[in-house]
Amino acid sequence: MTRPDPVESALTAARPKAIAALLRHFRDLDLAEEAFQEACLRALKTWPEKGAPRDPTAWLIFVGRNVAVDALRRSRRLASLPDEDQLSDLDDAEAAVVRQIDEADYRDDILRLLFVCCHPDLPAEHQVALALRVVSGLSVRQIARAFLVGESAMEQRITRAKGRIARSGVAFEAPSAIERTERLAAVAAMLYLLYNEGYTTAAEPEGRVLAEEAIRLIRLLIRLFPSEPEIMGLAAVMMLGHARAAARADADGRPIPLDAQDRSRWNRSLIAEGLALLDKALRHRRPGPYQIQAAIAALHARAPSVEATDWAEIELLYGALERFEPSPVVRLNRAVAVARCRGPAAALELIAPLESELGGYFYFHGTRGTFLMELGRSAEAQTAFGRAIALARNANEAAHIRSKLDQLMAEAAHPEK
Repeated sequence: MTRPDPVESALTAARPKAIAALLRHFRDLDLAEEAFQEACLRALKTWPEKGAPRDPTAWLIFVGRNVAVDALRRSRRLASLPDEDQLSDLDDAEAAVVRQIDEADYRDDILRLLFVCCHPDLPAEHQVALALRVVSGLSVRQIARAFLVGESAMEQRITRAKGRIARSGVAFEAPSAIERTERLAAVAAMLYLLYNEGYTTAAEPEGRVLAEEAIRLIRLLIRLFPSEPEIMGLAAVMMLGHARAAARADADGRPIPLDAQDRSRWNRSLIAEGLALLDKALRHRRPGPYQIQAAIAALHARAPSVEATDWAEIELLYGALERFEPSPVVRLNRAVAVARCRGPAAALELIAPLESELGGYFYFHGTRGTFLMELGRSAEAQTAFGRAIALARNANEAAHIRSKLDQLMAEAAHPEK
C-alpha cells in the first residue's frame, strides 16, 4: 500500500476551507475554483523544495485571492471589478489572512459552500456531482465513472448546475442560527446520497472513493458541529457500513451477502469509531432517522455471526424508522429482519403491497426472489430473479443473482439432495 503524498494530502484537506473563503470574497464559484487550482499548482512547485507553510490553508487562500484579483483586473473590460475597498484590504502578508479568517469564518464558509452545492433548485444527483467536483476536487472522469455515465454528459451536468446557481442569486452572507440548521439538514442529505452511491457500488474502485469521500466530509461536519446528534448518527451509519467494505465482494467483484461475509475482514477501528459516535449521539436524547439507522448497523457490527444477531431488535428499529420516514425501501429492509424472526412467508406478506412502488428496483426483486426460494417456490423465484437481473446496475449485481438462479437449477436437477 503506497503512502499518501503529504503535499497532495495537505491540498485535499485545505480544499473546502480555501474554496469556501474564496467564494465568500468573490461571489463567483468558477472564479473561486480556478483560483484555488492555480494556487495548488504553485504549491506543487514550491512546497516540495521549500516545505509546506505553517498554515497551508491560509497560504492557499492568500495566493488564490491574488490570482483571482489579477484575473479580474485583466478582464476588466469584460467584467466589472469588485469595489475598491474589497480589493484594498488584501494585505500582502499571509499572517493577515490567518487573523482575518478564524475558525468561525471557516465554519460559515464551508457550510455556505456545501449549501451552494445543495441548492434546492438542483436535482439530487446534480447536487452530489457538484459537491464532488467543487468541494472534493474529484475529476469529471472519476465522477462520471462512479455514476455510470459518459464523461461529456457529466461535464454538462456540472456545468448546468453551476449555471443554475449563478442565475439563482444565492445569498453569500453568513447564515443565521435557523438557516444553519436548515442548511445542515440539506448538506447531511447530500452526503447521505453520496455515501449510498458509494456503498451500492463498493465492489468498484470508484464506489469506494465515493464512500470514503463522504466519510471525510462528514468528519469535517462533526468538527464544525460537534453537538449535533444526527450528524454523529449519519457519521456512524457511514463508518459502520464502510467497515464491511473489504468483505462485501469476492476477488472477482461479485457481492457477498451479509450472512456469508468473513467478519474478520471487517475494519474494527472504523467500527469502534462509529460505535463511539453513536453512543455519544444517543446521550443527547434527541432521536432521529440517522441515529436509528446507525443503531441497526451497530447491532450487525457487534454480532459475532448472523445467527447471533438480534434480529428482533432490528425489526423494532426498522419499525421506528418507518415512523420517522415512511418509505417502501425501509419496509423492504424491515422484511429481511422479519424473515429472520418469523420466516420468509411473513416477510413476503409484508412486501406484497410494495411491488407497484418498487417494481423498478433491483433489490426488491432480488429480496423477493430469495424469500420465494426459501419457501421452495422455485418457478416464482426464477421469475423474480430474472426481473432483478434485468434491473441490475452492473455486471457484478447481475452475476450475484445468476448464482442464485444456478442454485435453483441445480436443486431442480437433483431434488433428492
